[in-house]
Amino acid sequence: MTQPRFLRAARTTAAGLAVGALLLTGCAANGNKAAGTDAAANASAFLTIPREDMGTFVQNFNPFAPTVNPMVQQSIYESLLIFNPAKGDTVPWLATEWKAADDGKSITFTLRDGVKWSDGQPFVAEDVAYTFELQKKIKGGFEYLDTVSAEGTNKVTFTFNKPWSPALYDVGHLTILPKHIWSALADPEKEANAKPVGTGPYTEVDSFQAQSFVLKKNPNYWQPEKQKIAGIKMLAFAGNDGANLAAANGDVDWAPQYIPNIEKTFVSKDKEHRHYWFPATGAMINWQLNTTKAPFNDVDVRKALSMAVDREQVTTIGMSGYAEPADCTGLSGNYETWKNNDVKENCTWTKLDVQKANELLDKAGYPKGADGKRTLKDGKPFEFKISVGASSSDWLSVANVIAQNLAEVGVTAKVESPDWAAVVAGYETGDFDSGIVWSANDPSPYKYFNSSMGTATVKPVGTKTFDNYHRFGDAEADALLAEFAAESDESKQKDIANKLQEEYDDAAPLVPLFSGPEWGAFNDTRFTGWPTEDNPYATLSVRSPSTVLVLTTLEPRK
Repeated sequence: MTQPRFLRAARTTAAGLAVGALLLTGCAANGNKAAGTDAAANASAFLTIPREDMGTFVQNFNPFAPTVNPMVQQSIYESLLIFNPAKGDTVPWLATEWKAADDGKSITFTLRDGVKWSDGQPFVAEDVAYTFELQKKIKGGFEYLDTVSAEGTNKVTFTFNKPWSPALYDVGHLTILPKHIWSALADPEKEANAKPVGTGPYTEVDSFQAQSFVLKKNPNYWQPEKQKIAGIKMLAFAGNDGANLAAANGDVDWAPQYIPNIEKTFVSKDKEHRHYWFPATGAMINWQLNTTKAPFNDVDVRKALSMAVDREQVTTIGMSGYAEPADCTGLSGNYETWKNNDVKENCTWTKLDVQKANELLDKAGYPKGADGKRTLKDGKPFEFKISVGASSSDWLSVANVIAQNLAEVGVTAKVESPDWAAVVAGYETGDFDSGIVWSANDPSPYKYFNSSMGTATVKPVGTKTFDNYHRFGDAEADALLAEFAAESDESKQKDIANKLQEEYDDAAPLVPLFSGPEWGAFNDTRFTGWPTEDNPYATLSVRSPSTVLVLTTLEPRK
């Protein structure tokens, strides 16, 4: 998992608030304030969105960069298809159709006619083939992928070294780059790509500052009739507090972040125009324990710590009641139709049970001393860190609830909160005790279970990984994952997924906490056409590829 999949910020420093105040002043001064504008002003206004986990922006639009700037993978570059979790459907995008081979060992995509890059060059099959060549060279992955072959200008065939049903969304979601630009670069991995060339609706970097940047219309977009807004303005904030202040003051149109007590702090200020929709289709939020370290390598310890956590407190206090507690299937609300009801209904270790947690820890050999605190087998205190980025007020609250819960069973957890870059660096190299992490959230649960239990995703400590930070592998899960990947019939996949959930229930590879909501608050003073529960054409998560569905639907209020 790459960093932007789960980083969500929350708390800001005094410096961050100062930056936020300057931004708000700038918004008002340049006429970009959401309230009090007329139709003509709306038509020329930029859709303004805060980015709550970046205190500053760097003019780097390289999708391979460690921290990808917002909208690189949502507005500048596009993918072959888009899975829309709000409706559970798949939308053809740069490809109009695809066909899998009967043996499951290849997929052929037919590309859309008439698509051009923003510099006017045609989008062709060689662009797709080159993108995957570059992706594998720089980032790795796609081990199942043998070749990507361009057939003429409008067909691309992906050939696998084994039947691999999850490949459709795996390859279909990768954003495509222009070969004529990237093949000419001396070092594509380190290229800043300050003036990107993409196929997306808003590609033109009009202005760039450390606290804001503007993307204007792609002059050669393949759907010009859907470029109804003038452009996008991103604002940088060091946490949710500053971003939420901007939303409360009416300085942004779209607030895709955690907002505590949203009815009072946001909606009540203008009930006619302010709304929100938090569908439970987000990823599972997990507490990952580094299983390369004792005592986290003991399944009884993992289950005991999980049973010590009061998920009702976690979701009520930490998440303001917006989230649903996890169960033993490990699956989020995005996979309700995949859940094994027997596992879900007979769940034990994801329910609060302090007595059982104490019994398991005693049995595992971690006794309480006279002071009520437990010790490890070497006599040292049973204590460890929970690492969360300093800007994430919601997740910091969650971590603090967990720490308080663990004290009830004699375990000491200390919440560590440096900046997210330091936290993620520890996750990636295995230099951490535990942390709160956003999981994979693909159309099928394959990737979630693969990154939770697949041995192929386990990297040695010191070697970077972008998923399975907890470094847990399970041979029985491997066999089921291979069976799932080779099966194309969804009903049979669900039978296999039921067994994967049983194995997950037995192994407790990590500690699922709650199903993450898709944050989406908006102010329709200037722009209309927002997705809602009554019109769920897309989610309001700006980190999803389906964001482009929103960008190509919104229009200025007349």
